[in-house]
Amino acid sequence: MAMVCLSDFEAYAKKYLPKIAWDFFAAGADDCSTRDENILAYKRICFRPRVLRDVSMMDIRTKLLGNEISFPVGIAPTGFHQLAWPDGEKSTARAAKAMNTCYIVSTYSTCTLEEISAAAPSGLRWFQLYIHRNRAVSQQLVQRAEASGFQGLVLTVDLPYTGKRRDDVRNGFCLPPHMKLKNLEGAFEVCKMSPLDPSVTWNDIYWLQSLTHLPIIIKGILTKEDAERAVRHGVQGIIVSNHGGRQLDGGPATIDALVEVVEAVQGRVEVYLDGGIRKGSDVLKALALGARCVFIGRPALWGLAYK
Repeated sequence: MAMVCLSDFEAYAKKYLPKIAWDFFAAGADDCSTRDENILAYKRICFRPRVLRDVSMMDIRTKLLGNEISFPVGIAPTGFHQLAWPDGEKSTARAAKAMNTCYIVSTYSTCTLEEISAAAPSGLRWFQLYIHRNRAVSQQLVQRAEASGFQGLVLTVDLPYTGKRRDDVRNGFCLPPHMKLKNLEGAFEVCKMSPLDPSVTWNDIYWLQSLTHLPIIIKGILTKEDAERAVRHGVQGIIVSNHGGRQLDGGPATIDALVEVVEAVQGRVEVYLDGGIRKGSDVLKALALGARCVFIGRPALWGLAYK
């Protein structure tokens, strides 16, 4: 069968990935309401078409913090890529480089930052960071990312505690023995108590700024109040995100939260969006509402699973 849209790749991945891997990638928190609403919200937004415009020449390039990409779709941070393909994040980095777009590498990658950088040395890469209880671990990750040529630091701020994903609980999800969180080997046991620091506050933005010269992008903003605080704390970008509905169920779809965030920042920082992007028309709707670029998470994993 010809693969002509993202839903084709989704169906393929669901058919051929091991159930425990598919369930992990697909899962949302609790009832999965927010996960599903991310997609459904786009269906309620209609275009107001204008006609007889000269569209014979189109340029869909854009810039992220001064770095040009060929089209306004990047790859969002997702973990455990080796569950989808043996080469894991190295293949994802090569694909992003081939398409001249941005890849945000997850803290929870199954390849090291250095391996990912070496796989696509001239690609545009940002590093997504969780702040751990052991701050030395997070500090070392930031320093390694900067030394490896990453061009931005994406701090995920919507995960003080891990969401309850019921299928993962039922499956007793844990990485297979041959896979490791390569950037965190020896730092903690993945299947034990969460290593994430629930005491993180806005003041930790200043701590990160003291560690690195990289621009800091905040991922997980959904309200104008938090967007305004992010700007006051000197971040360079905001990703409107609800973690793909994987953490807090009952929050708004990201596309529904986008407008108030864009209005709050008033052009002072760049605003991006992830969550629910499945078609080109979804991208256009997000751009029309003020996003500079969108990032896709699960669809990139489905592509990685395609053989």
